[in-house]
Amino acid sequence: MARLGKSDIIADWLPNLFQVRNPLFKHPLFHLLFGLQGNPRSCVYTEPLWGIPYNLYAPYVSVYMLAFGLKDQQIGLLVSLGLVMQIITTPLSGAITDKLGRRKTTFFFDLVAWTIPAIIWAVAQDFNYFLAAAIINGTWRITHTSWSCLLVEDADPDQLVDIYTWIYIAGLLSAFFAPLAGLLINRYTLIPTVRGLYIFAAISMTVKFVVLYIYSTETKQGAVRMEETKHQSIFNLLGEYQGVFKQILRTPATLYTLGLMLVTSITGTVNGSFWSILVTEKLKIPAEHIALYPFARSIFMMVFFFVAMPWVKGLKFRNPMLVALGGFILGQTLLIIAPQKGYMVILLQTLVEACSYAVLGTLVERMVVVTVDAQERARVMSILLLLVVICTAPFGWIAGSLSSLNRNFPFMLNIALFIVAGWLVWKAAHWAAKGEQPTAVEG
Repeated sequence: MARLGKSDIIADWLPNLFQVRNPLFKHPLFHLLFGLQGNPRSCVYTEPLWGIPYNLYAPYVSVYMLAFGLKDQQIGLLVSLGLVMQIITTPLSGAITDKLGRRKTTFFFDLVAWTIPAIIWAVAQDFNYFLAAAIINGTWRITHTSWSCLLVEDADPDQLVDIYTWIYIAGLLSAFFAPLAGLLINRYTLIPTVRGLYIFAAISMTVKFVVLYIYSTETKQGAVRMEETKHQSIFNLLGEYQGVFKQILRTPATLYTLGLMLVTSITGTVNGSFWSILVTEKLKIPAEHIALYPFARSIFMMVFFFVAMPWVKGLKFRNPMLVALGGFILGQTLLIIAPQKGYMVILLQTLVEACSYAVLGTLVERMVVVTVDAQERARVMSILLLLVVICTAPFGWIAGSLSSLNRNFPFMLNIALFIVAGWLVWKAAHWAAKGEQPTAVEG
């Protein structure tokens, strides 16, 4: 009798455990989940161990720093310094991923970029602690490249939207624990609770990194690149980037995708850093109530993924993305006009942006994969990420300065950027309609 591989054990019993007993699990998303094989399965199944703790502490990052006496400008400076570190490490990510392999690079730099900073955040006392953690956490761009390659390189391209949907759902599972964070803050105050969340994150994420390493294998393309680069130094590999950069410039689909990546990066940086500050400082909503909104956001997104995404993924990209961007503009407007203690307005804003992000995030991720040359995926992605980080880096400081003038200004900046993104989507669809590259970008 053939011996089962480690990654086959779950696949044998998990589908039968659920699908037979509950018709819900015949949903296309569950059908894909139980049918995943190899590295996509290992990446998706272990992702909750990272997504849950990250999404538990993420809403409190800025208010946690405020509690130590940091100013808006200092928070914005930390964001920008972290992005500067990403600028340094991003160009190395493709070369390191090719040299060490997708699997080893992911394991080592996950530990460096997430476990170590989480421990530093947990014991933080002042600005210097946050500075050290921000610099170390900036290396996550390396593992982002390697993990993305590990996830998609051996995957069926037709399954990419659903695969990324499950990656998002893995983070949304934190919704079931988010109210607990609010209760703990109410009882034990902000700083001790967030310290505990960071300790939990360090443990859970480390377990995830170890399990993923054990149950994954090097991708086919990764093995090819390791063999091709084994006699080359990292610096020699970096010298080859000029040709890859020219390839990007000659690929309009990739350039449009780069523009959308840039907008989502900047707006995500602004929202992630200053949403909780606006809600607590301007709208006077207590910190212990913030957890209600990540909880609602996760529930809204999870329902949207199961109800609407199977329909959305069958559409051409233009209209869903334009609607999603319109939703973001509406959401940011609601945030700006919300009155003090405007719980219901913020809840509506959360609903609109949750549904918008579910569409925009998964479609942009798919565009990144299908518009990139598979043979040069690691290096092309590292260049794209480098350009995104370079252009995003100043916006932490810019948004911090704007917030110090008026809490609304960072979100007015976001509205302008979403309008630009809508223009990019329209132009990309118009270009794709000419039929120049129909398999990469669908109008």
